[in-house]
Amino acid sequence: MELLQTNTLQSAREKLLDYLMGKHDKKTVKLMDAEGQVLAEDIRSLSPIPSFRRSTVDGYAVLSRDTQGVSESIPAFLENVEEIRIGHEATSVLKSGQCAYVPTGGMLPEGADAVVMVEYCEPFSLESIAVYDSVSVGRNVVNIGEDVESNGVILKKGTTLHPQAIGALASAGISRVSIYTSLKLTIISTGDELVSLDKVPELGQVRDINTYALESLAKKNGFDVVSTYVLKDEEELLKSAVLDSMQISDIVVISGGSSQGKQDLTARVIDALSEPGVFIHGISIKPGKPTILGYDKQSSTALIGLPGHPVAAMIIFELIVIWVKNKLIGKNDETYIYAKLKTNVGSAPGKTTCQMVRLSDFEGEYFAEPIFGKSGIMSTLTAANGYTLIDMNKEGLHKGEIVKVFLI
Repeated sequence: MELLQTNTLQSAREKLLDYLMGKHDKKTVKLMDAEGQVLAEDIRSLSPIPSFRRSTVDGYAVLSRDTQGVSESIPAFLENVEEIRIGHEATSVLKSGQCAYVPTGGMLPEGADAVVMVEYCEPFSLESIAVYDSVSVGRNVVNIGEDVESNGVILKKGTTLHPQAIGALASAGISRVSIYTSLKLTIISTGDELVSLDKVPELGQVRDINTYALESLAKKNGFDVVSTYVLKDEEELLKSAVLDSMQISDIVVISGGSSQGKQDLTARVIDALSEPGVFIHGISIKPGKPTILGYDKQSSTALIGLPGHPVAAMIIFELIVIWVKNKLIGKNDETYIYAKLKTNVGSAPGKTTCQMVRLSDFEGEYFAEPIFGKSGIMSTLTAANGYTLIDMNKEGLHKGEIVKVFLI
């Protein structure tokens, strides 16, 4: 039997990325319709944020030098010349010996360079206060442009627009943003052994897991799942589904039928329906060695064959499909942490090994406990909350070693 000619994980990623380069389109949407989307361009501020000096506390704007040497037993007495209202411009120009009341977020008057919290002040007469705290220049003050300079970048291209990012854009008066459109994805699960969720599997049968798991993973990562199929291992059925999917999808994912057994049809069907067809069949990774990558120039569709085992299918989808999609849009918020390994872990010689782990923390330090299981056992994934990649040139990892853990 002909053996698979394997590529490294990074080589496979980069080859697929080359075929799909420029695939993402852009569109402009209202800010409140952009939640969870990815910015297609840098967003710059038209003016400094904030555009005026403002107080971070309720208190009295002062000249800091007037408070030097002040304490609870030696107060300073200052003339209160203005009560500034939130949302209104400060009109006074403070001189030495003067102060002005300012609320949180209120504008500082000209001449003031610090704010004393109201808790450290008390009225002394109708027009003056006693100050019991010494403040330095800039204390309790946000300066002009301290958050974002004029024409400064508020958010970079590739940023996912979570609520905090939406708020930052709103503060700059940004009402519309350019985002990447979602890649359209079709999922085809194959196998004579598959039955629907509402049926009781007979001996030799299993419920269809991959359609649901992959669709959920795809949607979580911003794909537009346009169609799904569950098919028997019949070549004509698979050809028909792939042909139809190529007309409406940017990526077609086929789970099952990717190795070289008698019923493994995926590579043959991809080659028959596309040009250049299969460009990779086999990746030096565990799990997921029989992964197939193909491409059709006419429809500009990537055709990807995943292993049928659910754990392997989801890992390869994460490591290749999601990785390539994020690179296409310049997404720059990859989530990982460093953790100390709790036990020794072996790895497959000559293969990148994806080791699932369960993260925990103790007294501020993260620990990674390896989760062991075969590629068809879903509890391997449900027990894990991250994974680490073991280099193909390493012979495993040792207890206590610091590893990079990607969160899932």
